[in-house]
Amino acid sequence: MRTREGGQRRWGELESEVLASLWASDVPLTAAQVLDELGDPELAYKTVLTVLTRLHDKGVLTREKLGRAHAYRPAGDGVAAAVDEFSAALRGGAERVAVLRRFLDTLDPADERSLRSLLRQRDERS
Repeated sequence: MRTREGGQRRWGELESEVLASLWASDVPLTAAQVLDELGDPELAYKTVLTVLTRLHDKGVLTREKLGRAHAYRPAGDGVAAAVDEFSAALRGGAERVAVLRRFLDTLDPADERSLRSLLRQRDERS
């Protein structure tokens, strides 16, 4: 697994790329089709299959038998999947504050303003 710059790609990045290719497709895709969509000659078929299987096991994807292979499609929309992943990370117990802190550190100023505004709106409704 390599990034465009030649470094190691993180699992989360590869999962995101796999999901993006599935969301862009109108039909379920096999691992071979996802691999073609990703267009990375250094990426192994088995790696893509592992990512698809893990996403299926997490409930992010559904799959159907297509000949000898499985074809995968997103179980929901991209927003729902992202929320589910983030919520699962927050349920990690003692690491909850660390996850939130790291998330906040990744926000650019515009996203931070949006988050503050959403929190204010939520507080006003309560």
